Amino acid sequence: MTSGFCRFDGLDALAEQEEFLPHKSGSKKEIHFTDFEGKTSFGMSIFNLSNAIMGSGILGLAFAMSNTGIILLCEILLVFIAILSAYSIHLLLKSAGVVGIRAYEQLGNRAFGHPGKMLAAVIITVHNIGAMSSYLFIVKSELPLVIQAFLGKQENTGEWFLNGNFLIIIVSALIILPLATMKQLGYLGYTSGFSLSCMVFFLISVIYKKFNIPCPLEDEDHHNLSHLSHGHGYINGTDDFCEAKMFTINSQTAYTIPILAFAFVCHPEVLPIYTELRDATKKRMQNVANISILAMFIMYLLTALFGYLTFYGNVESELLHTYSRVDPLDVLVLCVRLAVLVAVTLTVPVVLFPIRRALLQILFPDKPFHWARHIIIAFCLISLVNLLVIFVPSIRDIFGLIGATSAPSLIFILPGIFYIRIVPEEQEPMFSRSKIQAACFAAVGFIFMVMSLSFIIIDWVTGDVSHNP
Repeated sequence: MTSGFCRFDGLDALAEQEEFLPHKSGSKKEIHFTDFEGKTSFGMSIFNLSNAIMGSGILGLAFAMSNTGIILLCEILLVFIAILSAYSIHLLLKSAGVVGIRAYEQLGNRAFGHPGKMLAAVIITVHNIGAMSSYLFIVKSELPLVIQAFLGKQENTGEWFLNGNFLIIIVSALIILPLATMKQLGYLGYTSGFSLSCMVFFLISVIYKKFNIPCPLEDEDHHNLSHLSHGHGYINGTDDFCEAKMFTINSQTAYTIPILAFAFVCHPEVLPIYTELRDATKKRMQNVANISILAMFIMYLLTALFGYLTFYGNVESELLHTYSRVDPLDVLVLCVRLAVLVAVTLTVPVVLFPIRRALLQILFPDKPFHWARHIIIAFCLISLVNLLVIFVPSIRDIFGLIGATSAPSLIFILPGIFYIRIVPEEQEPMFSRSKIQAACFAAVGFIFMVMSLSFIIIDWVTGDVSHNP
């Protein structure tokens, strides 16, 4: 604990009494699944948190920029949400430091009792299941195309190994499940580092392709594809089309903020990573968070900018699909697809850990670690996500709805209200500047949630009307 919290040493005893910390039996402390000495290095912690931040949302950022313009996305929204994400982690870590616990669900318990614990667990579970679904949706849509291209097939001929539903089951069983059964999140630092390396390769390729794809966009037979622009109508001429828009708003802008919010959410993973961090202090964990957010901000910014400047209004909601329209058999694009598939696949186990931890906090709060529970919960969660991916038709629906509901809760609302309720008034009076800022922070999150959901529902309704004569 930092020196500012020294006078709250008695809270540790209170936390033990109220079952926020494991009980002691004699002089030997009983080991629980949330209570072990941190052994994960600073660098590995950055890899894990960066991998939790960076996910499938990166594939939608160029599309987001095409519907907001460069200035609105880069200089306003992206910077704004990155800074707010770092601030919310500060609130989360300070709340955890005051009461000496490092479980999101137990912070909810400390703030509002059992209902708060249940609320935090449900939001984490819903959000991370949405994230896992979006990752596996990419595997479902991209892996058959990669296999098809490597086999030299011009179209999907229906074999089982070109069926995305079968492929995600195979990937889940052979790769995701074994990694998800690791006892500690820190063990995934190496796979997270490799996942980040794959996304760096993706970024380099996006930058390279900017200077190798002409505008107006042409397919492999040199047919102009400008008229296929998504969300921008038909294009008359190419001068305006090949010019970057600094600021724009259209019907698709409603999805932009949820996509951005979803792209920066890492809050369910913060406290588990904090728990396993070697020589853990609030300042050390905040540095892990700041470095991770900065690194992902740079990667997001460059990916969005160069992806947008390559395709302008033709960019699709998933960037990789746009490249395949130019040349489906491009070797570099195939390698990029494979790298992204590896990256998102290795991210799924990292995202699964907080869900399992939330379920353990609810169902088995006083039980020590047990391998059978550990493995069975992972198996059930992966099976559930596979079912969702098989039956959910649109990745944009996942990004929009989950980003508009759970992301504001995790970034704005819960850290703000936890801070207000948990930090004692002896340290921070109710009307102190810090608590007023936290209250405003939570209010902004609620307003953002309502507005985003309203925009998305309106867009759905108007879209349905426009498609029905």
